[in-house]
Parts: sequence; C-alpha cells; structure tokens
Amino acid sequence: MKLVFAGTPEVAVPALDALIASDRHEVAAVVTRPDAPAGRGRRLVASPVAERAEEAGIEVLKPARPRDEDFLARLREIAPDCCPVVAYGALLPRTALDVPARGWVNLHFSLLPAWRGAAPVQHSVMAGDEVTGASTFLIEEGLDSGPVYGVLTEEIRPTDTSGDLLTRLAFAGAGLLAATMDGIEDGTLHAVPQPAEGVTLAPKITVEDAQVRWSDPALRVDRVVRGCTPAPGAWTLFRGERLKLVQAVPVLDRTDLAPGELSAGKNNVYVGTGSHAVELLWVQPQGKKPMRAADWARGVRIPHGELLGL
Repeated sequence: MKLVFAGTPEVAVPALDALIASDRHEVAAVVTRPDAPAGRGRRLVASPVAERAEEAGIEVLKPARPRDEDFLARLREIAPDCCPVVAYGALLPRTALDVPARGWVNLHFSLLPAWRGAAPVQHSVMAGDEVTGASTFLIEEGLDSGPVYGVLTEEIRPTDTSGDLLTRLAFAGAGLLAATMDGIEDGTLHAVPQPAEGVTLAPKITVEDAQVRWSDPALRVDRVVRGCTPAPGAWTLFRGERLKLVQAVPVLDRTDLAPGELSAGKNNVYVGTGSHAVELLWVQPQGKKPMRAADWARGVRIPHGELLGL
C-alpha cells in the first residue's frame, strides 16, 4: 500500500523505521507537528519523526492544524491507501479521515478499551497494572474508540518507569503496526469493535497530578514516581522549592516515620508515608541536575524531623 505516516515524538520513530523497511509498502510522506522551541535558546527544532523522515528522503508535511486546506489538498494529491499513526498529537477531522481508502490506523499503547487517551502508559504504571500492551485500531471521531485490528501484551516489571515501559512498547508495537498494514493489504485482517465494558480513560498527566502526597501508602508513592518518570516528573516541596523525585523504593521494614518525615543517614535518605517508608535514591533540586539523594541530603543538612511536602 501507499502510506502516509503520522507521528511526532521519539516513541513513534521505531514504527516509522519498520514501515520504511517493509518491502510491501511505500511511505510516501510523513505528517508531523510543526517545529517547536526547545533547549535554553528556545530555537525551533523539528520533531524526531520529521528528522528521521528527512534522513530517509521522505516528504514531510507539518500542518499547523490537520484541517488546514493546503494540507488536505496535498494529502488528496498523494492519495494514500492507508495512514498509520503513532502519537501524532492532534485530532484528525473528518475531512482528513475520509482521504485514505483504508482509513487511519493508530498504534495505541494500551490494551483497548483500557486507558483511552493521551497518557496510557503513565496511567497504567500509576494504577499498579501488572500487564499492559499495545493495540492497533481504525481511527474514528471518538476518543480511541474505533474497532481493533491487533494487540500485543507486555508485562509491567516492578521497577519499570513509564519511560522504560514505553520504550519496550514502541519497539514491540512497531512490529504490530507493520503486521497490521500487511493484514489490511492482503485482506486477512479485519477490525473488531471494542467491548463496551472495561473502558478507562488516560488523560494527560499534569504537573499537579505528579505531586507526591506523603499521606498515601508507600506503594502508591512508588507508582507515582515511576509513572511520572521521565515526564512530567514526580515532585514534592522542600523548604518552599520543588524537589523532583527521580527514583525511590518502598522499604517494608521501616514504619517509624510520620508522613513526609525525613531521616537522613550517611548513605540513605528515608521518607515516611501513610504506610511504611520509602528510600529516596535519586533527586533533582530545583535548577540543578539529578543527584544521589544521600549527596543532596549532606548538602542541605537535614535536621531530625524535617518534613517534605510543606
């Protein structure tokens, strides 16, 4: 089939690579979000998908909005058979959905109908799921509600951050998306409607969502830290400034600390929660680079009984 691939961040690049490598399909163009300011200089930078497409000599389309008539006209000129999508980052209007004869097919990083929305992997980790996966489905105007072509499953490991899990799903999902294109092309794969039961939503995780509440049990604190790593980053307040929590682990045998109470030794930093303590392994003070929690604690000289979160 002739394909137009839509995607933006680094997590979409493995899928684009898999389709470029396919000997059954042609990636005629790529649709991605416009260049965005990045870094200290805030200069405009192309998306990872745009950079990869340009390296491969593929036409790149960067509409400000996918309903823009110039973009739609070019899409109609290309006349793709199908448009595979991975984390494009904008809602597709009906005028765009109607262009490819076989529709737009999205690779979504959950087992639909669970975790429909922008942040399925983060929500899955924060909810304590033991298994997640990826699904390919035909995009319709509802939120991730279209019929499903294929799925794969992936175990969530006890120490997985959302970044760890998303990386594995991106590479496994690339194969799933390529196989879905093959099945659509040869007529062996047909989309099946999602069940009405089991629908959960995964809206974007905000900075406020990422604030750790020390009155929560230690396992919940652990899930928030892992689920919000690398973005937006779990955090708490320390002496009126944000302290990012990069890595923390529950300590089941320590229950002597009140919620938020710090206990700093020579090589360890513990914080009380609503159940047992957690040990801070890596933190990032405001305006600084990540550092070992023990080094941070020595520098700030934590007195007995000082609290996080105030």
